[in-house]
Amino acid sequence: MSSTEKAKAPLYFGWYVCAATVFVAFVTTGARSSFGIFIIPLEEEFGWSRFMLSSAVGTGFLVNGLTQPFVGRLFDQFSGRTVIMVGLVIAGLATASLSLTFNYLFLFFVFGILLSTAMSGASVTNTMALLAKWFHRRRSTALGINVAGASLGGLTLVPFGMFLLQATSWRVTWAALGLIILVLALPMVYFFIRNDPADMGLQPDGDTEEATPANKLERKRGPIEVEKWSESFRSWPMWQISAAYTVCGITTGMIAAHFVPYAIGQGLSGTLAALAFGVMMALNVVGGLGAGFLGDRFGRKNLLAAVYVLRGIAFIFLLLFPGATGVWIFALLAGFSWIASVPLTTSLTADVYGLRALATISGISFLCHQVGSFVSILAAGLLFDITGSYTLPFAIGGALLFPAAISAFSVRERKYSARYQTPLSTAAAAGD
Repeated sequence: MSSTEKAKAPLYFGWYVCAATVFVAFVTTGARSSFGIFIIPLEEEFGWSRFMLSSAVGTGFLVNGLTQPFVGRLFDQFSGRTVIMVGLVIAGLATASLSLTFNYLFLFFVFGILLSTAMSGASVTNTMALLAKWFHRRRSTALGINVAGASLGGLTLVPFGMFLLQATSWRVTWAALGLIILVLALPMVYFFIRNDPADMGLQPDGDTEEATPANKLERKRGPIEVEKWSESFRSWPMWQISAAYTVCGITTGMIAAHFVPYAIGQGLSGTLAALAFGVMMALNVVGGLGAGFLGDRFGRKNLLAAVYVLRGIAFIFLLLFPGATGVWIFALLAGFSWIASVPLTTSLTADVYGLRALATISGISFLCHQVGSFVSILAAGLLFDITGSYTLPFAIGGALLFPAAISAFSVRERKYSARYQTPLSTAAAAGD
């Protein structure tokens, strides 16, 4: 192929797929992360305790995790595009219907059960499994871009939701967030998402047939790559990755639900508290993109361990410096490390266990993540009601991040990852 022909080559369609998944993450994660801005208005209007509201949020995280492996199984066996679209339709309708909240059981069912189940269909876990088929050499970069959409959603929709709530009411705000999902995200999926590059006569990364032989080594099977999801439990990396991801869920869950109320309790106004959350989400974009970029050039597990250490340090500053100073330092450090764990975890899982059952395996790891979120959200709400402070739950969550870093660091990536296998012998790639 001549240089002129290469210059005129169209943009690889995988990047359109990536852009669509970014927008899906933007609206779904942004809408869901906005729950924190509704806690105080719901307490004031209905008299519900912080623990009651935490129970609804925590149950939502748990249900999202419990349903993810099953939805992931559907994703692996059938059309991932269809699964994502159905999830968006239900999520949009459920979010809008929260504007009709009149009873705690209604809120609990719609947010905790219906919306959270729908989110499993349009989850970042599924969109990353989809992108893993479209990208091999640039996999971590593409996944980092994908999860950056979730951060952009928090950056944009949480402050927007707070602005709209203060200008109108919490009911109008929830209706607006639901309409954003239905009117904007759904058409993006319909027009731009496809299940596999082979369906369009394309190859991963946009490679041409001439380039394919040179890239075969990069797609070599790892020594413990699996055909069935259950086989992954026979090896240590699945347990190590999932253990670290559980702690990830513990820390991100409590912050997603309780950071805005905590910041308000530290003396920040509602607007500034939402802004601090938005800044954290903005830095998440940098962290997610940076983790993806670096993950394609260096080892995944060392970087993943560093992410957990940085987040642990953020919790230390939050507790050592009460007031606005601690809130803003935490927002800066946690911002770089919050979403960065996601592309690294999924890329490492794909490298070790392959793509055949990736959505299901990632769904199981995500279940561990969401169980951690469920426990931490409820515990943080309960301990706040008992002590009037978030100090104890935040201290426990922060302390757990350091064992999580050790768990991630101990994965023998060079031995098990397909990226490090050579044509001579799989066994020759042993060691870290």
